[in-house]
Amino acid sequence: QVQLVESGGDWVQAGGSLRLSCAASGSIFNLNVMGWYRQAPEKQRELVASIRRDGTTNYADSVKGRFTIFRANANNTVTVYLQMNSLKPDDTAVYYCNLVINPYCLGYGCYEPEHWGQGSQVTVSS
Repeated sequence: QVQLVESGGDWVQAGGSLRLSCAASGSIFNLNVMGWYRQAPEKQRELVASIRRDGTTNYADSVKGRFTIFRANANNTVTVYLQMNSLKPDDTAVYYCNLVINPYCLGYGCYEPEHWGQGSQVTVSS
């Protein structure tokens, strides 16, 4: 089972920036593709960015050009970051990092892992 600890969420004004961090530990195989998800109030969880072990990234259209995902690999741990720029009120959500089951899926409706960390709240005011 992968252990996940997210941090870096905060309140910020529209147009501002934040960087989220996630410490993930588990087997190297399980940490191959990692991603950042978010869940806004009364909405489904959305996969907004993913990154493979080799550094290949993918982004949902809702964040493309504004968010950057990157990772640092070390033995059986991975630190995954999400740099968020030009934030909008619509970005307000609890952000989670986790494994990505289907690396070809982004947005809503992706098959999700069973276990989750506590998430990190991001609030963007207008």
